[in-house]
Amino acid sequence: MDLWRAGAALSTGSTLDFALDHARARAAVLADLDVARLGAALNRAGLGHLAVVSRADTRDTFIRRPDLGRGLPDDAALGGLGPIDVALVLGDGLSATAVHLNGVAFIAALADRLAGIGLHTGPVVLARQARVALGDKIAGALGAETVVMALGERPGLSAADSLGVYITHRPRPETPDSARNCISNIRDAGLGVDAAADQTARLIEAMRATGKSGVALTRALSGAAALPPEG
Repeated sequence: MDLWRAGAALSTGSTLDFALDHARARAAVLADLDVARLGAALNRAGLGHLAVVSRADTRDTFIRRPDLGRGLPDDAALGGLGPIDVALVLGDGLSATAVHLNGVAFIAALADRLAGIGLHTGPVVLARQARVALGDKIAGALGAETVVMALGERPGLSAADSLGVYITHRPRPETPDSARNCISNIRDAGLGVDAAADQTARLIEAMRATGKSGVALTRALSGAAALPPEG
């Protein structure tokens, strides 16, 4: 952002713009995931769902203890729902705002594409106080071969509404970040929902074809012209 100055000081307009952007970013981080609203939207899209909370049972704990946001409590009710091909998880991450604006539209578009190539997704899991690695635990509980974790990205001063998607094939409890593929900046002013769903579905096809994800997938595809073509 441009910060105009008046002498040695920032202009009033720049100061107010900075304060507004900072307030939006802070509000996005602190906002609670509206599970009822998202569940109703998923119902309208014809998608079943269930809700879980990570081991970080409050927002304050989630911010202070990232490790707890990566684990499921022992009483998480996910048993008996699998096995499935792809687990779809919609979590708050660091911006519930992004999830409220773009999450359901992305998940619905992706579910449609995965159904079109014969992959079973099961119920969408709405995850509160969720870090990326929580998806690995959810996939394990569901018996899913691949997990798609869509959650709000860390807000910056230029965007507090960016959705990020992390795709992991054959996740395990200690999956490193290098084993994930990420699609970021999904929002109206960035990558559109439909384009992001197309990219995610193509990545999943490539993962199932190679048995790999993350850096290993990139290496496996090196020398190939591209990911599997659209359509």
